[in-house]
Amino acid sequence: MAVFTPVSEQDARNLLSNYSLGEFASLKGIAAGIENSNYFLTTSAAEYVLTIFEVLKVEQLPFYIELMHHLAERGIPVPKPQTRLDGARLTMLHGKPAAIVSKLAGTYIVSPNTAHCALTGATLARAHLASADFTIRQPNLRGLSWWQETAPVVMPFLSQSAQNLLSTSLAEQIAVARSEDWRALPKGPSHCDLFRDNVLFAGTTESPVLGGFIDYYFAGVDAWLFDVAVCLNDWCIDQTSGELIPELATAWLEAYSRVRAFTEQEHRLWPMMLRAAALRFWISRLYDFYLPRPAKTLKPHDPTHFERILTQRTLQAIPNLPKDF
Repeated sequence: MAVFTPVSEQDARNLLSNYSLGEFASLKGIAAGIENSNYFLTTSAAEYVLTIFEVLKVEQLPFYIELMHHLAERGIPVPKPQTRLDGARLTMLHGKPAAIVSKLAGTYIVSPNTAHCALTGATLARAHLASADFTIRQPNLRGLSWWQETAPVVMPFLSQSAQNLLSTSLAEQIAVARSEDWRALPKGPSHCDLFRDNVLFAGTTESPVLGGFIDYYFAGVDAWLFDVAVCLNDWCIDQTSGELIPELATAWLEAYSRVRAFTEQEHRLWPMMLRAAALRFWISRLYDFYLPRPAKTLKPHDPTHFERILTQRTLQAIPNLPKDF
């Protein structure tokens, strides 16, 4: 993530004294994203990622940290939070909460193929089922209530046509959230931000091996179908137009449904959920673009990308969710 908080080698050495993770070897900032400060931390024993939380509050963090630990303990490939000598998995650095997690193998894929999509879909379904008995509950903090709060803030920066799209789309989501189908959707801990750059792969293009899911710090309890829609809107599209690529979408959805079958309510709400996922990231990118926070290394994303995707989900025929798996 972007480097907001500088960390020195001595800071890292002092931090490691609270763990049993080996001796300090190196520290390198990770210049990507816009939410937390991340560093690659290498010791004599292994490679880790040090995260300093710039926005999330201490009382919110146990959900994310313990969820990753819960999933890792159940064989889901996610970064495993490391435990301090005193038994805690959260620590403090420069007055901010921080954590050290295991570093997963692989790199993210810029242009995924059907094999990458299938592996990701199946693994997300496994993660959803594995999280079903996780006892800490926290809503998706970038869910509908946040959209309603943030839309008026970004609205003045938009053209009239974009304002109309935002208003209409938000009204649709408010109405759907009141429906019986919405209330009946399977829900539970969800990643909520599983873009291509949050999934690591090793192996080859033809025979990829999934290294794992990273960056669970936007996770929350939400409809699992929303998690699926977030993925389809990033993994299975033409990056220029925002249109869904049918063969990628089919591979992703069929692999997921072989692990967890979709319900009748999910089938009915699927087109709307794709629009919900596009709306969420359009609003957040508008906010980050027009109202950025200072950072040493900051790369805000183009908000018009998700405006195009939201428009396409209104115009383009949507691939059906698989049945009979």
